[in-house]
Amino acid sequence: MKVSAFTFIKNGQILGYPFLQSIQSILTIVDEFIINIGESEDDTLMMIQSLASPKIRIIESHWNDSMQDRGYVYGQQKMIAQFNCTGDWAFYIEGDEVYHENELEQIKKSMEMHLNDSNVEALVFDFYHFYGNSNSYLDSPGWYRSEARIIKNSLRTYAPDGLFWLVLDSNKKGRYPRAKHTGASCYHYGWARSEDQMNLKVSKVQMYWGTKPVKIDYSQMDQSIIKEFKGTHPKVMREWLKNDKGLYQVDSSYKPTKKQKKHRMMLKLENFFHLELSKKHYKLV
Repeated sequence: MKVSAFTFIKNGQILGYPFLQSIQSILTIVDEFIINIGESEDDTLMMIQSLASPKIRIIESHWNDSMQDRGYVYGQQKMIAQFNCTGDWAFYIEGDEVYHENELEQIKKSMEMHLNDSNVEALVFDFYHFYGNSNSYLDSPGWYRSEARIIKNSLRTYAPDGLFWLVLDSNKKGRYPRAKHTGASCYHYGWARSEDQMNLKVSKVQMYWGTKPVKIDYSQMDQSIIKEFKGTHPKVMREWLKNDKGLYQVDSSYKPTKKQKKHRMMLKLENFFHLELSKKHYKLV
């Protein structure tokens, strides 16, 4: 079994991505790591080169700034990296996603178990979306609780944006991949970086969605969906994380939006009927 990891990154240093930790978190269980680095204003390229791993293969790209339709440029950059993967499995990881060392063997076993099962096309992870600090994460149907991050490299797939895959059985219509759960989790730290870094990110990438940047204020969030994280963080994240204490507290005067109120109602339905209503870009088999 050969496993290819892949990612894309641009301005990772100035935008506060834990991209080195992300790469290092799965490097031991992959055979190659394809990294598509967009033309940056910082030392992202040099920092990745400093890892000096023979598994890492770097591609340098220039983003199409005229592509400003629903973030499709992210899908383009994701697929540039994926199209260079040569493994049986393609393991996609974003620059703010990290995996726990205690679950690496489980992830590898899942890939081995389903390698020759033609009914299984992708592998799924649960997600911790850390928010405000490292002790707090979001639990709401409005935030995807699970996602496919590993896919068989023999499939005809593409990414309509940077998040998920569609499988092409024909040339006209895509479908979500058939998947099994790995039994492992992905630790998503994008919303645990500083507000300044998050707003700098928004100012630099929002144009790819064809909209103007809107200032991010972490305090403007529904407190009821912020949960305490009681587990342990991946060791590779120890230096990146601040020594935060307690649950993140939002502005007490904040009024949830109409959309957030809808998610509150969905959460009540989940709890009452034992459902899981968050969006899924895969079909469990």
